[in-house]
Amino acid sequence: MSLELDERYSRQVLFRGIGIEGQRKLTASHIAIVGCGATGSALASLLARAGVGTIRIVDRDYVEPSNLQRQSLFDETDARESLPKAIAAARKIGAFNSEIVIQPHVADLIPANVGVLLDGVQLILDGTDNFETRYLINDFAVKNSLPWIYSAAVGSYGVTLNVLPGKTACLACIFADPPQGTFETCETAGILNSAVNLAASIAATEAIKLLVGADESLRRTLLSFDVWRNERAEVATDKPRPGCRTCGEHQFPHLAGEGRPHITLCGRNSVQIHERHRPVDLAQISELLQPHGTVRHNDFVLKFWHEPYEMTLFPDGRAIIKGTTDKTVARSLYARYVGS
Repeated sequence: MSLELDERYSRQVLFRGIGIEGQRKLTASHIAIVGCGATGSALASLLARAGVGTIRIVDRDYVEPSNLQRQSLFDETDARESLPKAIAAARKIGAFNSEIVIQPHVADLIPANVGVLLDGVQLILDGTDNFETRYLINDFAVKNSLPWIYSAAVGSYGVTLNVLPGKTACLACIFADPPQGTFETCETAGILNSAVNLAASIAATEAIKLLVGADESLRRTLLSFDVWRNERAEVATDKPRPGCRTCGEHQFPHLAGEGRPHITLCGRNSVQIHERHRPVDLAQISELLQPHGTVRHNDFVLKFWHEPYEMTLFPDGRAIIKGTTDKTVARSLYARYVGS
């Protein structure tokens, strides 16, 4: 290690569980964080400051003013410019730790790209907001014997789980099927930034344990807590569930893309269109849209307002239509202004 790195991480190296050898392992580590919203941005900040050498950030979304209450890597300028979260996170991290490598990917993790986006990492951390993507991560991780850490937070509640394929229960062991019916989201129940940061802090600590080789200290439970009600619970996950379709029978339907929709609800009264990869020229489309509403763009994203709708278009052709939850309406708007 250089003297600069020695000084930067000196207080962490003093911690007996890490030491100089553990710090070297962190510096050589390569991880992926999928989703860079509330939990994901906190994870990225903590692990970047801890000196994890290469962090790949995969996120499909852009920064909005409502994110700033809890998404610790972003500021008002990011929101005004509607910067993709992966890009904004990479810029912020580069400002406080230029010694590590950040690999931002503005993309929706789907079966078609999961192999490329998660290739070559030692550990996957969950910063997503939906079970569809979590099951995809679980399939990929179990199939490739990669550890991953599930985390979630809503309201005052948080939860996290270490998945060590072949050693512990996987996500499908605990939740054999996705939750059914109506359940709370940040848009309906709100969220405390303290719950987010607690979940991320616990998950980041587990990540550091794993990366430095402190396997005996890894938690083998599903840990949940409510910071408002002062409640805490743990469920043992030290063994895979017999008959689990994923880690027991090695069936990976989410990895195969079975039943996965190409048009999905995206929270906050929005629909995401991602039917196929079709690169678009944002500057050219900006000119075409000028007569039809308000439009602006940068190198990473185009924003188009046509009351009562707002469209966010990415260079790969993916779009988020805000102002409706009707997939037919969203598809019609996309076809009218971007093409089918």
